Amino acid sequence: MSSPTHWSLPFLRPRNEAPGSRTALIILNQPFSKALLHRLWHSTDWHCCADGGANRLHDLLSDLLKGDLDSVREDVRRYYETRGVLVVRDDDQNSTDLMKCIQSLQEKEEADGTDTPYDVVLLGGFSGRLDQTIHTLSYLHKLRKSGRRLFVVADENVGWVLDEGKHHISIDHLILGPTCGLLPVGIDSTVLTTKGLRWNLTSATSGFDGLISTSNHLVPDEDTVFVETSRPIWWVAELRQEGIR
Repeated sequence: MSSPTHWSLPFLRPRNEAPGSRTALIILNQPFSKALLHRLWHSTDWHCCADGGANRLHDLLSDLLKGDLDSVREDVRRYYETRGVLVVRDDDQNSTDLMKCIQSLQEKEEADGTDTPYDVVLLGGFSGRLDQTIHTLSYLHKLRKSGRRLFVVADENVGWVLDEGKHHISIDHLILGPTCGLLPVGIDSTVLTTKGLRWNLTSATSGFDGLISTSNHLVPDEDTVFVETSRPIWWVAELRQEGIR
């Protein structure tokens, strides 16, 4: 049997407390707070704005602005260009701005000659328009076997896809909680077993037509949550605002 996959969130900790990692930040055109932006900006190594995400970056400088540029304001575009930021126009209408940013990251990895892909943090992927949120959920579901770890962070939540199998999730209670959930998005159903939650599941079938473990709680004395799932599933946990400031 395969060993469990271990998960942690070093990018949500202050830079001087986080272990070294290769992590890319992609800023989406959805709402987020300055405090969260500041935390993620300084704990990641490569930054990219997905088109209108540049409008939300305000006075911080990004490494790359990419998309079809139909959402970015002209004054914002000029601001970045005059400060040496690479602005890439990509008119491919068969891919979204998020997909174009991932492609740019892949090109950087190839140019660097590295076999280890960057982890990716998407800022704003759970906020704003529902259709954009569904695209984010769908795209990360498709990328779950790409070899890179992808996370979505908004002011209220952090989440990612747990592929079929066993998982150990490290819990920092200063940053996460109290609520969490396991969401069967993109599948008909899955069989779940959990440990470390207030309401654990044992070989329970979870699907949109039946049980969904929403509004579950992390247990203060437990620093690890164990999840075993027969199908890919979304794990989400609440962010403590006082832990990000």
